[in-house]
Amino acid sequence: MIRSPSVSRWRTSVNVLMLGLCLVILVGALAVLIAVLGYVVSQGPRSINVAFLTQTPRPVGESGGGMANAIFGTILLVGIATVIGLPVGVGAGIYLAEYGRGRLASVIRFVADVLTGVPSITIGLFAYATLVVPLRTFSAMAGGFALGVIMLPVVTRTTEEMVRLVPGNLREAALALGVARWKVIASIVLPTALGGILTGALLAVARVAGETAPLLFTAFGNQFWSSGPTQPVAAMPLQIFAYAIAPYDDWHRQAWAGALVLVSLVLLLSVGARLLVRRYRMGG
Repeated sequence: MIRSPSVSRWRTSVNVLMLGLCLVILVGALAVLIAVLGYVVSQGPRSINVAFLTQTPRPVGESGGGMANAIFGTILLVGIATVIGLPVGVGAGIYLAEYGRGRLASVIRFVADVLTGVPSITIGLFAYATLVVPLRTFSAMAGGFALGVIMLPVVTRTTEEMVRLVPGNLREAALALGVARWKVIASIVLPTALGGILTGALLAVARVAGETAPLLFTAFGNQFWSSGPTQPVAAMPLQIFAYAIAPYDDWHRQAWAGALVLVSLVLLLSVGARLLVRRYRMGG
């Protein structure tokens, strides 16, 4: 079939227009991101010092102090969330990609898609009703559970897509040699998809690390060092929120410093995980 020159010109024009529109949107999104990060970087270092990293918050009206307990609390909450959300999410993703063909798989995909759009404050209320009310106390476990639920859909769907991208001939070659299917998944499929799975896990961690609303109903916050995972715990998002709405300039400066530290922690985690994956692949 021979296309007329006018049709070809029309399609070329539409293609150029759409590419230009995508480029404009990309530049706009990057500009906003760079502006936000630039402002955080410009404001944050003014209050970052040894005291900020080693001391707890001072009483109202006193200057100084730090967010040492909030930094530890954030690491604790993200760690609990990772322990809860990562194994379940990866397992569900593997099941959907390798075995999920029936009604159960459809239900899991539907639940994962629904959880992706559920507001985080709703998940916080769910964790409040599930753990805080029965145990009659706010706790790091409740906060980590809420963050773990938020992680689940991201990890599940990312793992499913990454496992599906593994070439089928790798599976067929191993199965032809008589290797059990679960061994094929564990020794061939997962190592091949490790980079993508880790990227999804880091995306989920980056999302939950800055969540504030669920922690208001679960971890609650703490001005002092927490005595354990069953007690209320401080977290950087909570501390930043409290300092940002306070009428004290010193607290405002510490809020910017906390935002910078939080962004830096996520960045270090991402870079470290990438280096570990690269080293694993080179060693393999």
